[in-house]
Amino acid sequence: MGVKERKERERVDMKELILNSAHQLFVDKGFDEVSIRNIAEAIEYSPATIYLYFKDKNEIFYALHGEAFKIFNQYMADVFTIKDPFKRLIAMGEKYIEFTFKYPKYYTIMFIAEAPMQCDQSSEGWIEGGRALESLENIVAECIKVGSLKKQSVKAMAFTIWSYMHGMCSLALRDRMKHYTEKEREGMIENSFKIFIQLIRSA
Repeated sequence: MGVKERKERERVDMKELILNSAHQLFVDKGFDEVSIRNIAEAIEYSPATIYLYFKDKNEIFYALHGEAFKIFNQYMADVFTIKDPFKRLIAMGEKYIEFTFKYPKYYTIMFIAEAPMQCDQSSEGWIEGGRALESLENIVAECIKVGSLKKQSVKAMAFTIWSYMHGMCSLALRDRMKHYTEKEREGMIENSFKIFIQLIRSA
């Protein structure tokens, strides 16, 4: 490996170290409670080192946000081979649940952690997030077209589905289901999802 290649490798490794450390801090402490100095201390470098890679902690957050959505979109890729749009919608819901509990840190960055108000809507992260929502809206539109869902606002129905899935998964992920017995909790998400599918069929 030449000098140029080695320096580039070191740069990539350092950027990954910063992102991984910041990710953990954002999840544990929340965006507002994390500073560049905190991140620098976590990786045992000076704050000046962080600024060689990112202009501020907003940029770090949205880099993580974009990477999480990119992984999410890749995780969803298999559902698009399903021809029937309603079965595809159900499969997307099942994959959403799987993703939440397989990658809780990604899910937290995507949907739970408080995000900075300033964001670049032309960034890769924003585009990846938009792609995820667009995929859901396209499936809903297909379901309406073939009669699997009643004719209504595509965006409103997609938002309703997203809101339900997020609410259910977030409650479970944040351990907010203790009013139910352990036995009740075991099948709660699966049973609730089945009921929701029946509801949107008739909505």
